[in-house]
Amino acid sequence: MLTINIIPCLNDNYSYVIHDSVTNYVGVVDPSEFDPVNKFISDTYKKIDYILNTHHHHDHIGGNEMLKNKYNSKIVGSEIDKERIPNISIELKNNDTFKFGNTEFKIISVPGHTIGHICFYAEKEKIVFTGDTLFSLGCGRIFEGTLDQMFNSLNIIKHLPEETDIYCGHEYTKKNLSFCLKYEENNNFLKIKKRWIDERLSQGIPTLPVKLKEEMATNIFLRYDKLTVKKSLGMETSTNKEVFKKLRDLKDSF
Repeated sequence: MLTINIIPCLNDNYSYVIHDSVTNYVGVVDPSEFDPVNKFISDTYKKIDYILNTHHHHDHIGGNEMLKNKYNSKIVGSEIDKERIPNISIELKNNDTFKFGNTEFKIISVPGHTIGHICFYAEKEKIVFTGDTLFSLGCGRIFEGTLDQMFNSLNIIKHLPEETDIYCGHEYTKKNLSFCLKYEENNNFLKIKKRWIDERLSQGIPTLPVKLKEEMATNIFLRYDKLTVKKSLGMETSTNKEVFKKLRDLKDSF
C-alpha cells in the first residue's frame, strides 16, 4: 500500500512524501526545499530512498542536493533533464516503468511547460503526479515547449481512468477557479467547487488530490471541446486545439 503525505513548501508549492508500507521504501516527489521535507522525514521515516522529479525548475528540485547528501538518496528524472537536474541516478523516458517498492510508476512524457516534463502514473493505485502540467482547474504556462505540445500532453492525461487522483505541484486552485468561472459562469459544478475550495483553504487544508472525473467537469483547460466553453469565447466553429490555445493566451494575461 502506498501512503502519500502532502508537504507544503515555499509560498504555494507541494512536495509529496510517498511510502510503500510493504517494502518500507520512502520517496519524495518534487522537493521544493530542504527544511519542511527534512523535518517530516526526520520525524516519521528517517530515510529517503528516492527523489522523484517531474521537471528541472528550481521550485521542484531546490531540496534535491541537501536531501540526497543527508539520506544518500537516488535522484530520478527525465533523461532529457540529465544536464539540468544535478546528480540524476536514474534517467527515464516515455513509457518506461519505475519500480518503487510494490508500486509501478509508468512514465508519461508531457512536454509543454518544459521540454523534459514527465508524470509519474501508478495505474493500480490510481494516482498521477502531474507537476506543473495539469493543475486543479488549470494547466501550466508554456516556457520551453509549444502550445501544441501542451495540448497533446493534457489530452494524454485527460484519457487516464476518471478515478485517478491528481497530485500537482502548486496550490493554485482558488486562482484558477476565478478564470474558469469567468468563461463558464453557468457551470454548476464550479459553483459547488467554489464553496468547497473556500472551506478547505479557510482551514488550511490542501485542495488536493482531486479526481480526474471532477477535473473533467470543472477544469476549463480540459473542457475545450464543450459547446458552453466555445460559445463563451465566440468560437463555436473553431477546433478544439484553437479553443485551447485561446484559453491559454487569455490565462497568461488574466
